[in-house]
Amino acid sequence: MSLADNNLLTSHSLAGVVKKGVIDEDAIRQASADVATAFDVRLPNENPLASALSGGNLQKFVVGREIAKSPKVLVVSQPTWGVDVGAAMYIRAAMLELAAMGSAVVMISQDLEEVFTIAHRIAVLYDGYLSAAMDATDLTAEKVGLLMGGSATGEEVDA
Repeated sequence: MSLADNNLLTSHSLAGVVKKGVIDEDAIRQASADVATAFDVRLPNENPLASALSGGNLQKFVVGREIAKSPKVLVVSQPTWGVDVGAAMYIRAAMLELAAMGSAVVMISQDLEEVFTIAHRIAVLYDGYLSAAMDATDLTAEKVGLLMGGSATGEEVDA
């Protein structure tokens, strides 16, 4: 699918994109171009197939497409996987800006640096159980590592 068609999949309910059941092709193409510009997505042509983009550019487009809608809740998994450092910084900043505007951003990531950069609260999933959410300023990478290893408190246990 083209980027515009891809964008339509999740943006069909936005004002101006579909009117009385008719797709406004210009509006959806413009929305896609706006995302590409805002997130520095390198396009080989005006409206390429999604498969024509590199993995990093496709990742930037998908994350940008969702952030551009200013959702009340955004759930992302590995949002900066496969993108360069500059793009990762931009995506992280966009997620922080979205949160500052009042949206809840739930991020799932194995990158602890990313987690500590973005998160206000951190919870760890281990063996099907979710730890209590804790203030990120109260945690260290070591405590998170212990939680990831199954410690219920994130504190070392004397044996």
